[in-house]
Amino acid sequence: MAIDTESFSLLRDSVRRFIDTRLVPAENRIEEEDDVPQEIVDDMKEMGLFGLSIPEQYDGIGLSMAQECEVAFDLGHTALAFRSVFGTNVGIGSQGILMDGTDAQKADYLPRIASGELIISFALTEPNAGSDAAALQTRAERDGDHYVITGTKRFITNAPRAGAFTLMARTDGPGASGISAFIVPADLPGITLGKPDRKMGQRGTKTCDVVLDGVRVPAANIIGGVAGRGFKTAMKVLDRGRLHVSALACGMAERLIRDAVEYAKERKQFGQRIADFQLVQAMLADSQAELYAGLSMMRDCARRYDAKPAGQADPEVSMLASCTKMFCTEMVGRVADRAVQIHGGSGYIAEYKAERFYRDVRLLRLYEGTTQIQQLIIAKNMLR
Repeated sequence: MAIDTESFSLLRDSVRRFIDTRLVPAENRIEEEDDVPQEIVDDMKEMGLFGLSIPEQYDGIGLSMAQECEVAFDLGHTALAFRSVFGTNVGIGSQGILMDGTDAQKADYLPRIASGELIISFALTEPNAGSDAAALQTRAERDGDHYVITGTKRFITNAPRAGAFTLMARTDGPGASGISAFIVPADLPGITLGKPDRKMGQRGTKTCDVVLDGVRVPAANIIGGVAGRGFKTAMKVLDRGRLHVSALACGMAERLIRDAVEYAKERKQFGQRIADFQLVQAMLADSQAELYAGLSMMRDCARRYDAKPAGQADPEVSMLASCTKMFCTEMVGRVADRAVQIHGGSGYIAEYKAERFYRDVRLLRLYEGTTQIQQLIIAKNMLR
């Protein structure tokens, strides 16, 4: 799945112009209002951003993984809240349906997801099940041609905006094999949302708890129509999501480096530009070298992802995706720290973007699997 080179080049040019002319100028507004303006969301829908990864047969754009990563890299050059608006539609919310859904599920949901008519969230994490996803406690009990779901999901991205959830619940015994993936409409009786989370950074993104109390969901809403396959679906979805987040991290690193370079060229101390001091140059050089390494890893792994059979798990690619996610998200944390250091006291002041982005990128090391989970995946593959 990919679009031709010329069409992709035109799309990317359009996205870059949108970032420069619409998103970057709105960054301060996002920080102040803690929301993305509806007119910008409407523009995103018009551009087709909600359907970047969804095939053309379902009214999406149909980018390959490599192409999606390049667009995500561009979107990383501005406040991460903008990408978050459609991120679950492009990634973890839709991909389970695309990879493992029935033909009827794909035909029903994917066109609405691609247009942005339906915002779909991914509901896996729970109060007592985060990194240990196989330990989730939300139950789905069979009752005729329905399942009755009870449990609480935590830190669910886009839950306040969502019209549906790709939701994991336990339909059988303990462990991964007892987990099933459901498509759960957000307006079903018994669903309530917690108050929006107040986070360290990424203002404008929306997360909250999702509480399910005896929610009746048709058995036909099990993704793929077969119970017990939800954990495998979730893991396949996360491989793609980890590459997307890696690309975002690289984009944000480039933005931070660019801003730090411009500040260093303008700021003077001891009668000269701080950009002329070798210790400042060393911080810039370290950041640029690490960005290059991250971009190289991300692009290589995305190509490998596209080369494997569609929808199939590949342990080697999964391991490389974990390597990439671990390195890129840790890398942007170091780049952000150096950017603040180069800005000096100004880097700790909210007026400067370095302060804001320093807080924003911290989350990248936590979602789609923490750095420590990536280490375990990598080591397990090495020892296998």
